[in-house]
Amino acid sequence: MTMETTPEPSGSGTAAKIRRAADGISNTLNVIGTIMILGLVILVNADVIGRNAFLAPISGVPEIVSMSIVAIVFLQVSQAFRMGRFTRTDALLDAVARRSKRARNAMEFIYVIAAFVLIWLLFSASVPLFDKSWQRQSYVGTVGDFTFPDWPVKLVILIGCAALLMQLAISGAVALWGIFHPAEDDGAGQ
Repeated sequence: MTMETTPEPSGSGTAAKIRRAADGISNTLNVIGTIMILGLVILVNADVIGRNAFLAPISGVPEIVSMSIVAIVFLQVSQAFRMGRFTRTDALLDAVARRSKRARNAMEFIYVIAAFVLIWLLFSASVPLFDKSWQRQSYVGTVGDFTFPDWPVKLVILIGCAALLMQLAISGAVALWGIFHPAEDDGAGQ
């Protein structure tokens, strides 16, 4: 649900507190992802300077970059959804909303349920991968040069999926509420 259609939490009720907590988690993960981007910029530039000026590249930069990109995506995905930045078109939803807010909310609810199922499947498939990585202490890199355990990235995938599932659940609840309590619906489609 986009920010234009998702009302901000108001009051001090339980739903508003849950919403604020979920938004705080998404914001925090987003900030961590942004800091990681800054760190990657510094690391890649240091590697390029070291490689060209001193003929001394930094070991493990390709591995760090590849793992960090995955982590950054999952750290920022829930905030992207919350802010309405997922790739999708609202043209149909906007056209439907002009006739019936209830129908628009129903379509939004279907979208959220489909996304929730997809992310739940991703989360469920990632749990055994994390467990296996943790148990075996698997790593990326080359022994003697650079190694890094891959379980932290797999953990970040789980955390990012969980945060997105929270945002999807909230968005679904808002859409479901809108189906049964459409604000300023003109009565079309009822």
